[in-house]
Amino acid sequence: MWPDQSILDLFGIRLPIIQAPMAGSVFAEMVIAVSEAGGLGSLPCALLSVEQARKELETIRQKTSCPIAVNFFCHTPPQVDPDREARWQKRLHRYYTDLGLDQNQPVTAPNRTPFDEKMCDVVSEFRPEVVSFHFGLPHEKLLRRVRETGAKIISSATTAQEARWLEDHGCDAIIAQGYEAGGHRGMFLTKNVSSQPGLMALVPQIVDAVKVPAIASGGIADGRGIAAAFALGAAAVQIGTAYLFCPEAKISPVFREALRTAKDDDTVITNLITGRPARGIVNRLIRDLGAMSDDVPEFPLAATGLAPLRAMSEKAGRGDFSPLWSGQAARLGRELPAAELTKRLAAETLERLNAL
Repeated sequence: MWPDQSILDLFGIRLPIIQAPMAGSVFAEMVIAVSEAGGLGSLPCALLSVEQARKELETIRQKTSCPIAVNFFCHTPPQVDPDREARWQKRLHRYYTDLGLDQNQPVTAPNRTPFDEKMCDVVSEFRPEVVSFHFGLPHEKLLRRVRETGAKIISSATTAQEARWLEDHGCDAIIAQGYEAGGHRGMFLTKNVSSQPGLMALVPQIVDAVKVPAIASGGIADGRGIAAAFALGAAAVQIGTAYLFCPEAKISPVFREALRTAKDDDTVITNLITGRPARGIVNRLIRDLGAMSDDVPEFPLAATGLAPLRAMSEKAGRGDFSPLWSGQAARLGRELPAAELTKRLAAETLERLNAL
């Protein structure tokens, strides 16, 4: 029925649709809905504590026996640079003044923790069918422990070189993340975001570069995009922004409204929000300071200084300092339950493919 069965066979799923693991927005409810519909639901753990991850996985395993994916960041913990931190605080000072906030008050911000032994213990306990990584792969010792659970391992590549590196280090499939994709760039062998290829150019080059299946990700929101990904040689797609329109997405009213009104040219890649390049909808901070800055602390430290500003702004109904992560196809989003969206995407794709 599908042009390529390799991902279906590899993951044990019925539909070649993977819900992207969007940290802070996706929890057990969406993972269950997508997996039960035949796709692969993905739980993002980058913003979760070990206890929170265990709780979400307990809920998932209680409510579905279908395959699931669990996602982790594997970045190198940052070194604090006092000079950059001081420059960043200086850039933010006027916003604290405008909002009547004390910039010297201690701040607690969400911690994006890289994959470690404790999270690996959670993987060993719950044995998800797929474990995905962002920003390369973790240390070989951790990777070996993950593989011993029987999980298939995947990670994101933004170039063919990164795809080859991931295959050489044992990935069972490669996520080809195009320039159009929302959220953080998965790049790990380069920092030059300006040269990142778009999905149309990237997928066939990755398909030609590796022997494992490729999963297309970036700017895909309907059956047309999925059918195009298959035509380029992909064996499945990973879809993020389209799932943020679902009621299961745990996003703020400010974020939801920004998605509803976003146009095709309303997103940019910026490092202002976390310190690492990510695509999101333009807000006040980006308009004022420009999308990229050398003054921003290393990932994920930039988010700490923004936390009080974000909280105050969102309380007033604005996303001036919020991470409004979105791909370039937000305009194609539909407000449907996650299970219905998954099934409709598959039906639309098959209709397109059968018409060829």
